[in-house]
Amino acid sequence: MRKTLLVILSSFFISIGIISVRAGGPVFWRVNTRAEVEKGDARGVSIADNGTMTLAPSLVEVFDTKQAYIWSTAADNLGNVYLGTGNEGRIFKFDAAGKGSLLYKTSELSVMALAVDARGNVYAGTSPDGKVYRIAPSGEARVFFEPKTKYIWSLAFDLQGRLLVGTGDKGTIYRVNADGSGAPLVKTTQSNITALRVDSSGNVIAGTDPGGLVLRISLDGKAFTLFDSSQKEVRDLAIGNNGDIYVLALAEAAGGGATNTSAAPPAPSPTNVLSGDEGVTITISDVQVVDSSGAAGASPATAAGGGNPPKSALYKIDAKGSGDALWDSRETVAFAIALENDGQVLVGTGQKGRIYSVKPAQNPLLLAQSSEAQTSRFVRSGNQIYAAASNLGKLFRLSSETTLSGAYTSSVRDAQTTANWGRVSWSGEGAIELQTRSGNTSTPDSTWSDWSATVANSEGDAIKSPVARYIQWRATLKRSASGASPRLREVTISYLPRNIAPKIISLNVLPIGVTLQAALVQPQTDFSPDQSVTETGITPNMMQIPPRRAFQRGAVSLDWQTEDRNGDSVEYSVYYRNALSGEFYQLKTGLRETYFTIEPNALPDGRYVFKVMASDAISNPADLALADEQETEPVDIDNTPPTVSADAPKIIGDQVEVIFRAVDKTSIIRRAEYQLDGGQWKSLFPVDGIADSKREDFRVPVKLPDSRPHVIAFRVFDSSANVGSTQAIINAR
Repeated sequence: MRKTLLVILSSFFISIGIISVRAGGPVFWRVNTRAEVEKGDARGVSIADNGTMTLAPSLVEVFDTKQAYIWSTAADNLGNVYLGTGNEGRIFKFDAAGKGSLLYKTSELSVMALAVDARGNVYAGTSPDGKVYRIAPSGEARVFFEPKTKYIWSLAFDLQGRLLVGTGDKGTIYRVNADGSGAPLVKTTQSNITALRVDSSGNVIAGTDPGGLVLRISLDGKAFTLFDSSQKEVRDLAIGNNGDIYVLALAEAAGGGATNTSAAPPAPSPTNVLSGDEGVTITISDVQVVDSSGAAGASPATAAGGGNPPKSALYKIDAKGSGDALWDSRETVAFAIALENDGQVLVGTGQKGRIYSVKPAQNPLLLAQSSEAQTSRFVRSGNQIYAAASNLGKLFRLSSETTLSGAYTSSVRDAQTTANWGRVSWSGEGAIELQTRSGNTSTPDSTWSDWSATVANSEGDAIKSPVARYIQWRATLKRSASGASPRLREVTISYLPRNIAPKIISLNVLPIGVTLQAALVQPQTDFSPDQSVTETGITPNMMQIPPRRAFQRGAVSLDWQTEDRNGDSVEYSVYYRNALSGEFYQLKTGLRETYFTIEPNALPDGRYVFKVMASDAISNPADLALADEQETEPVDIDNTPPTVSADAPKIIGDQVEVIFRAVDKTSIIRRAEYQLDGGQWKSLFPVDGIADSKREDFRVPVKLPDSRPHVIAFRVFDSSANVGSTQAIINAR
């Protein structure tokens, strides 16, 4: 319970922008975790699981198709790479010499699948009018197979050289002979066959939608479910040399599912953030605030536990049929995988075109980032791996050699108000240079300052960027002449936000007679060092819950709400003045609570105006401290009961009438009651019908039950709950 309460309180302070109990000192923005680092933009920079930045493998653009999307890829034995695009249904060839050209333009919108046979013929599956085209090396093209279905999602060749065609929306796999004649190999219960591979035994391995199944189909067309991913769509498949099957599955269809029934398959999802539980740890002392945001990168344990289910997941099915999750993400949509010889799996995502490297029993490494929005496909030609991108459709060559230099640009830091920048410093080794820039818009634009001069000393230097609300830093990593690669582990920026006055949002006067009493949480006796004030900024004996209310005649209570955008500690003072004069007098100072009760008889009866002043002086030097104040409406303080008198009774037979008069010097008369001989109290309105003045007359008519003496008791209440009373004795004889 203790730990839960501390977590809740810390999260609450973060959500409303409070960063310290004593926030008058500088703030230190430290970027040193993977989750925080990945918020930035990494060009030529890899990000390890612990957030360390190094130079990335070279990712070089080699061909621009000028199309929006590359949906499919294939390579032949001569080193040529083929690209199927949308939304103009074109097929491009990137030859071994590094030259790209248009190979063929289909009559369809999108080329969703490609395959190349041993003779160099290219086969293209199209949508939304599902056809398979064959383009010969000479450039001659024709419709090779037409299964009369909407979509061709996947193509592969079996061990006998026959073309396998995975279709939608009826989930049928066709087997097509060299002459173009074909027949269903298997009709599945799924809508779409989204991926096809053939294992070393000749079995067809198929990925499906919407069940997210991996099927194994024997040569005679018998289907067996190898794996149920619990996702919606199997997006891609890869088969290792030892027969292991790697499966990329998505929670929702991202371009190749049953839900995509429009004329052209939609583009992959826009930029997302790779999964990882992100939090903020705030360290507070008398002079500083340290903010280190984020947590480790996505892993099956962290990404799948709690919160939203994974959007993407990578599984490995071993030869025994056991499936294990290697990686998953609750926020990132992944589109493609490629298997390397060393056992690592490359995962192409829709998060800034980032490529991750996943190895069993290891957290993913952000390997590289392209200039485009999505990495949609991988293709291997010989020993070379290419990454195909979408938005826009470009081809990149991924090299094992690291870049000579890379640049990482951080996320934008919001200081919440104009800030004076302090120093920038970092932890790491090698050739690293840092720059900063600042501005007053949340997204950097032309109004921001230019990048500052470079700082090459890791001990740091004063930030030269102009005073502003937002700041950003950029690190440039360079390989040394000896080939040593730099490593950047942490960057720290300090700043002092401009002090902003606390603001009293509301000030209320509670009904007369309500008193507020403190109710404190009992201090924890087992408060350990790892949950001390250093971390949370809260000591156990100062955690408060709202005050409890009680009744006390004549008490006047005030309560108020405040905010302080700097997170400063705030003290309050209460003042009073006569409603008819202009000078305030001090009533109470040094309050830390947001309420105050004025005890009965603390002030003489009268009409008063109260003022509450909020000051952040305890968190700031005297010359920088600021305050806000607010006044109440006039309030009546009345601790004296009304004066009540009675006229002589008027008796006519068994009918009696008594006139009672009530007078109050301060408050109005609110209500009156009477009783006969100690009986039930009965309400009574004034003679004029409305209780709304300091003097009221009340007429009490009573029918006597007999001729014996009787007593009529009368009581009256003023607006401050004071009670005045009297009685009249009736002698009927």
